[in-house]
Amino acid sequence: MARVCTYLNFMGNAQEAFEFYASVFHTEYLTAPIHFGDVPGPEGLSPEESAMVLNVALPILDGHVIMGTDMLASMGHQLRIGNNTTIVLETDSREQADEFYDALSVGSSEGQAMGDMFWGAYWGCFLDRFGVRWMISHTPTPG
Repeated sequence: MARVCTYLNFMGNAQEAFEFYASVFHTEYLTAPIHFGDVPGPEGLSPEESAMVLNVALPILDGHVIMGTDMLASMGHQLRIGNNTTIVLETDSREQADEFYDALSVGSSEGQAMGDMFWGAYWGCFLDRFGVRWMISHTPTPG
């Protein structure tokens, strides 16, 4: 089922932020938070960075989900207005994902083309020509 989510970036305090949000909205994670050290990824992460959040998802109101990650300073990431919030479109098909990506990314920058990712999704992201960051994703249903 397609849905729209809001994706938030943090500089090392995503876990703390999402624990706070869970208490405010009286809700629980959709799945346990995934940390950088839990998955194959960049070599040479410090123990602190390995413990940082790679992905977390929390329902808040009326089916809306906020998601988040910690940015890694060792990879040159810097949190700033423009990269701290992303609109996520989770589509019903690869074709729909491509359609939205192709239309919204005209004149875009700072992107990653749609492609198959290690976590099982078909995924891409970009900053549109108006300065809005988008992630587009399709995850096939099992079966």
